[in-house]
Amino acid sequence: MKYYHGAGRRGPYFEGWYFKHQTPDGALLALIPALHIGADGARTASLQVVSDAGAWWLPYSAEALQAAEGLFQIWLDGNLMSRRGLWLDLEAKGLSLRGELRYGPFTPLKSDIMGPFRLTPGMECRHGVVSMGHRLEGALTLNGRSIDFTGGTGYIETDRGRSFPRRYLWTQCAWKEERSSSLMLSVADIPLGPLDFTGCICAVLYGGREYRLATYLGARAVRWSGGGALIAQGKYRLAVELLEERSRPLKAPVLGDMSRTIHESLSAVVRYRFWEGDRLLFDHTDSRSSFEYAAERSHSCRTD
Repeated sequence: MKYYHGAGRRGPYFEGWYFKHQTPDGALLALIPALHIGADGARTASLQVVSDAGAWWLPYSAEALQAAEGLFQIWLDGNLMSRRGLWLDLEAKGLSLRGELRYGPFTPLKSDIMGPFRLTPGMECRHGVVSMGHRLEGALTLNGRSIDFTGGTGYIETDRGRSFPRRYLWTQCAWKEERSSSLMLSVADIPLGPLDFTGCICAVLYGGREYRLATYLGARAVRWSGGGALIAQGKYRLAVELLEERSRPLKAPVLGDMSRTIHESLSAVVRYRFWEGDRLLFDHTDSRSSFEYAAERSHSCRTD
């Protein structure tokens, strides 16, 4: 897997990584380091920190961010996020975040979540899953509060392109029953050449098995909105219902610039139901689900 695609790129372009961490008792923290290149070629970097207590935006020069293509490792102004874990020493207005987390082995998907679309020119945004779940050890201190993540679960994904889709839904959840389970779903309006279509990608790890629902496999969004979605593919159906949200404002890319404001619920209450034919594989409601729905942008754009 190639972990970084931004070397030598010209704008407009963005590339970012989403690190989610949850403790066994439900505390959550997400980190989003990113590179952005505007249409004028100006290169900058950023880090967004999201927790139940707030959200923070930290701007950097592009030179402060270093990433590797074949090794999952991101340096940002002396802070390290890698396959082995993360080491943080952050100080900004209203934010003090320090500590070390160690990651257990990643759980990658069997193949690229984009399927054949990863080879399609003109995609506005490309998504990747680095790890559907991995064990955490260690603690972080956020504004004087120590948060012990030992025994918790991590999740990592990535996005790159020019802009986030005009309209999209994204949700992610990891939980433990008999075995560790994990789910991610993204539904979006996809502009491709003169056409627009609704595309979806979804991965479900349950009962030791990986399930894949995707447009390129025949999946369709029967319905989707700010309240959830129903995805159907052959004998499989996934229903997602947002029950409660606690959203925080985040910045998102438009033509490489982080000029759009979206709202993500890092710890939403979401109900997930998954069927194989008439058999209900699971009915799971979780207060540590992440959920995001956006449906506005002033202009449409393409990527190459």
